[in-house]
Amino acid sequence: MVAATGDVGQCRPRGNGTKLEASTMSKKTLNKANLEKLGAERLAELVIDLVQGSAALQRRARMELSAAQGPKDVAADLRKRFASLRRATSFVDWRKQRALVRDLEGLLGMIETTIAPHDVDEAFELLWSFLLLAPTIQGRTDDSNGRVGDVMREAVGLIAKVSPGVSVDRKALAVRILDAVADAGYGEFEGIIPATAEALGQEGLEHLKQITEAWATAPPSEHELERYRRFGLSSPEDSVQRSKQSTRSIILADVADAQGDVDAYMAQYSAEQLTYGTIAPDVARRLLDASRVDEAFDIINRARAAEEDKSLRLFRYELDEVYEDCLEKLGKVNALKRHLWDRFAQTLSERSLRKYLKLLPDFDDVEAEENALDLAETYPHLGAAISFLVDWPSHERTARAVMARADEIDGNGYHTLTTAAAALEARHPLAATLMRRAMVQDTLDGAKSKRYRYAARHLAECHSCDNVIDDYGTFPAHAQFVEALKEKHRRKYGFWELVDG
Repeated sequence: MVAATGDVGQCRPRGNGTKLEASTMSKKTLNKANLEKLGAERLAELVIDLVQGSAALQRRARMELSAAQGPKDVAADLRKRFASLRRATSFVDWRKQRALVRDLEGLLGMIETTIAPHDVDEAFELLWSFLLLAPTIQGRTDDSNGRVGDVMREAVGLIAKVSPGVSVDRKALAVRILDAVADAGYGEFEGIIPATAEALGQEGLEHLKQITEAWATAPPSEHELERYRRFGLSSPEDSVQRSKQSTRSIILADVADAQGDVDAYMAQYSAEQLTYGTIAPDVARRLLDASRVDEAFDIINRARAAEEDKSLRLFRYELDEVYEDCLEKLGKVNALKRHLWDRFAQTLSERSLRKYLKLLPDFDDVEAEENALDLAETYPHLGAAISFLVDWPSHERTARAVMARADEIDGNGYHTLTTAAAALEARHPLAATLMRRAMVQDTLDGAKSKRYRYAARHLAECHSCDNVIDDYGTFPAHAQFVEALKEKHRRKYGFWELVDG
């Protein structure tokens, strides 16, 4: 039995190639050193062959040729490409999105490596123009995976690098930022104030506050109303005002951060909002940074109390981490130790346990670690126990838990089980096999055809480990397991074709 793809685990001994074979292969490996040996003429021929039929590769090649001429030629080509992207109207489906993202990343790379080192003002303008492409690009692609958004965040990060050196009127930049943030429908200018804070300076930041307040309190313009009328809302005026107030809060909070004004930052939130798990940690962290520990502790305690009344505690981890920092700064070591142990016992947090052990005297930490690993081994959620014990690492305990609780293994926990099986197979092949069997059974029981090739690989890895498993104990041997699979899933032809290879 063989899997359809590549090597299948490490339980089966493998032969070693000769030194001559290794040497020959190393000379054929596709790397920079080997390719340079081909010479410029041959490489040029290869590039021409490779770019044929690929508009994206041809654009990249032309950009590189422009780069050889100097940054001005590259800037001109970049603006042409931006204009082309603005004019484009065809929908980019998921098949073409990867190429689009590579194209966008290439444009950013050109700005960073070719323009910015020579002309930061030009680089800044190009990056700003790049961000303004977001509505056009996002409007014609499904970015549910967030890849286009990631590229836009990368552009903001590059602005943060170049903006300290730009020559710009600070008040004019403030106006530009307000206009951009107010119109950003896809969050493309998120983080632009921290990114440009140094360029704005105190003068620009103060001006941004003033014009933001004026804009937020001004009556809605016809343009603003039209944006909401398209959605058929009964009161577009109210919608515009709510949107403005939300944007105002974000801008003023970022400005307060840039000015180091904790009180102004807190002033953006009501007393109730300061108990939200989404808001309290950020506020408390800023108070800690300003050495206002008691205030931070008060806010975090009220937020934790509010979260206790909720059945779903989505933000408890961040709240707990800030709470721990408060306890540490206040010298409440015993309270910190109790909290860390309780958090570990509830969630198997590796961070909490390591921090807890560091607070203990020498030798006490050894016994405490054993108690913690005992607890992890019997933790109610086996998947969480496996993940923790593998990462700690404690592979022997992982194997023991898997074999003792094999009927609890969730074969749908693909990432956890794949990682754990790979870690255990050398010294605990039976435990690795049981986890792989669970994934195979979950795939076939659920008729998850997209996972068939992975299941076939897992079954092949089980076959490899069969050679080194002397005793299956109460579990069926490999041949028995495969026979039972065939009996139950004989009609899963796609799977068995992959298995038989």
